[in-house]
Amino acid sequence: MFNAKPAGNRAGELAAAVRFAAYDEALAEANLVSRPVGLLDLEHFEANAKDLVQRATGKPIRVASKSLRIRRALEHTLGKPGFAGVLAFTLPEAIWLAESGTGDVVVGYPCADASALRALTASDTARENVTLMVDDIEQLDLLARVAPGHPTVRVAIDMDASYRPVRGVAIGAARSPLRNAADVTKLAVRILRRKNLRLVGLMAYEGQIAGVGNGEPGARGSAVRAMQRASAADILTRRAEAVAALGTLVDLEFVNGGGTGSLESTAREAAVTEVAAGSGLVGPGLFDGYRHFRPKPALYFGMNVVRRPDPTTVTVLGGGWVASGPAGQDRLPIPAWPLGMKYRGSEGPGEVQTPLVGEAARDLELGDTVYFRHAKAGEVAERLMEIAVYSQGHIVDSWPTYRAEGKAFL
Repeated sequence: MFNAKPAGNRAGELAAAVRFAAYDEALAEANLVSRPVGLLDLEHFEANAKDLVQRATGKPIRVASKSLRIRRALEHTLGKPGFAGVLAFTLPEAIWLAESGTGDVVVGYPCADASALRALTASDTARENVTLMVDDIEQLDLLARVAPGHPTVRVAIDMDASYRPVRGVAIGAARSPLRNAADVTKLAVRILRRKNLRLVGLMAYEGQIAGVGNGEPGARGSAVRAMQRASAADILTRRAEAVAALGTLVDLEFVNGGGTGSLESTAREAAVTEVAAGSGLVGPGLFDGYRHFRPKPALYFGMNVVRRPDPTTVTVLGGGWVASGPAGQDRLPIPAWPLGMKYRGSEGPGEVQTPLVGEAARDLELGDTVYFRHAKAGEVAERLMEIAVYSQGHIVDSWPTYRAEGKAFL
């Protein structure tokens, strides 16, 4: 899973050779000769968008911006049927997007940034289009303290969606302290008592389904799939109970759930009005490990070959773009082209250099490009200023990343 392998058949190898040769030619034609370079295959990106819509079975998809971090990519996706609204990473990002014309932005995480909270309350556009996420009364108190007497702010409640099969065991992300309908209702009552808050939504992210690959063979894969089935049944019940309880207090505008890996199970829930996805548009390496869907790789980064330690080893400059999350091989970039390249067992991807071994190294020359896929989707945009957009044999556009726009919301 962690290193690109030969396609296993001559036709597959030839197709890969043709595709990457076309990328090389298009970049050269566009005079994009500096490395590192980011390349987005627009046909693959759009095929992935279509697949996400099909998997969501009629539920609108809110685009998770942290998995793109490219405003033009967000706009391109939101222009397609089946997508509506943004799930933002931070409040400053959400305000920027709203004031740039992107309506309906939900902040996926609580905010403790006093200046951002004041900016939200001071902007008519932001207050109309941005929904603040909360899961604790302390967050409400902070807002009241830094912006006393502020105009009405839209808020949504984040409910814990981790799976807890037995006491003391939690499988999933450590997010909200609100576990059940009673917890959610208690906070909702306190929100509704504050005249300058408007409760509009509920969110619960089942990361143990959406973000954990289930395609591994053998006992481990079976155990993961069994856990995910049990977790899906559990969150279906808890989310429905929370929505029913909130329905006695307020009319919610949205109930958000899921992620790229759980669209099918989340979309089936009657209580859910929308699902979230972002990584599935790009198809990063971590999504190679699912059995029920397989996005097309749509985003690559390329590095220059700068030295040759021996006939079957080449070294590219940089390349240590390790993904966030638990340390492990699955967080490493995947050498995608040439086929068969892999990391040296003693060195791996590094900040300043990355040696790669394989028979294909014999044919590489200094200055040639080795293409990688990142393990995660949006983190490539934190390393680059722009992404070259490839379509039908040519570079058709260049999309600036958040970093290029001075909005690197880390």
